[in-house]
Amino acid sequence: MATHEVALIGSETVAEGTMMFRFAKPAGFAFQPGQAVDLALLNPPAEANSSHRMLSLVSAPCEAALAVATRMREASAFKRALGMLAPGAKVRLKGPTGVMTLHDDSARAAVFIAGGIGITPFMSMLRQAAHDRPERRFLLLYSNRRPEHAAFLHELHGLAQRYDRLRMLARMTDQDGFIDAKTIKNFVGAASAPVYYLAGPPPMVDAMTTLLRSGGVSDGDINSEEFYGY
Repeated sequence: MATHEVALIGSETVAEGTMMFRFAKPAGFAFQPGQAVDLALLNPPAEANSSHRMLSLVSAPCEAALAVATRMREASAFKRALGMLAPGAKVRLKGPTGVMTLHDDSARAAVFIAGGIGITPFMSMLRQAAHDRPERRFLLLYSNRRPEHAAFLHELHGLAQRYDRLRMLARMTDQDGFIDAKTIKNFVGAASAPVYYLAGPPPMVDAMTTLLRSGGVSDGDINSEEFYGY
């Protein structure tokens, strides 16, 4: 993986407790939607485990800048330091890395099941899809406790309205309960030979994997990425 020093362009809050950080894109930097980068502070805090984090790119390859988004936790010295960076500050970026990328057969639908900040790799995929307009169908099940916790929810509703190959169901667990087998079956419906992508907290990813297996989905058609709350 190549390593670059990149400047922070700016940051913004994208949900309650979640921020997005935009960085200058190095010349020639290429990646696939869904991949991640290792982001390292040049002057990290003295606390242990505070120098770098692996973060999924929420920006699409077609965009001029690179962007990541993360839950901001006071207990994380890395995130406190990242949140305090001013525009123009440099960080070290290594990547891209990761295999959470789309399958090749565009005739098969892609079903995304995201929990919380697990939406990040899917944002990159959907932003690129809205740009390229492929024939592939995209179905997104997005679970959060409440709407104010759901990063990029407004943008996703807009994408679903403008891009007829995308259908989305936003599930708020405080009101609607957790995603279950019936929810998945009804939402996916008659989608052609779907391939499933799961991203979110480990208990959620494990539960969704169990549901899909019990519904007859093979392990080869399930791709997953766990997001720990560090």
